[in-house]
Amino acid sequence: MFNGLIKEVAKVASFSGNLLRLEAKFRPNLGDSIAVNGACLSVVELFDGGFSVELSHETRKHIVLENLKNKVHIEPAMRLNDRLDGHLLQGHIDAIGEIVNIKKDENGVDFFIKLPREVMPLMANKGSVAVDGVSLTINEVLNEQIRLTIIPITFRESLFCEFKVGRRVNIESDLLARYVARQLGFKKELSWEIVERISSLY
Repeated sequence: MFNGLIKEVAKVASFSGNLLRLEAKFRPNLGDSIAVNGACLSVVELFDGGFSVELSHETRKHIVLENLKNKVHIEPAMRLNDRLDGHLLQGHIDAIGEIVNIKKDENGVDFFIKLPREVMPLMANKGSVAVDGVSLTINEVLNEQIRLTIIPITFRESLFCEFKVGRRVNIESDLLARYVARQLGFKKELSWEIVERISSLY
């Protein structure tokens, strides 16, 4: 489990096949779980100044591979006695979103992210979502989009300061929203009336 608070922005040393080598100050142990841009991966190698993680075929199918270059967000798995300052995350990517608009606000930056229609029912006003591993609050649910306001400290200390319109990002929906949708027995072809019903549960 993770909480969506980025430990460090790591540098990608190389990415080939199923192996991603990262240069970072953080020193994990072999076998540790590390979220890289929000995706839970296992440490398989340690080297001077960094470590390597392995990406399964299943993981590679569901994440934004083109972002595994230059710099990435990393977060180690939580310990049982850690504070939960973000929200609970599994490191399982639900969908890939696309940044379609960026607007500067009075004391932050608004990001508008277009999502696949099937995950929109899992979004709720003032609910939680993880974007490339960063725990964020949804300010507004729009038609196939969500609006997020990135506060200055998050903007400075994450890669959001480098994000541009058109960038694709890893999306993990709120854990509770996924289970509510599952228990209600809804399928991917959810109507917008059902979207409103799920949102009203929050």
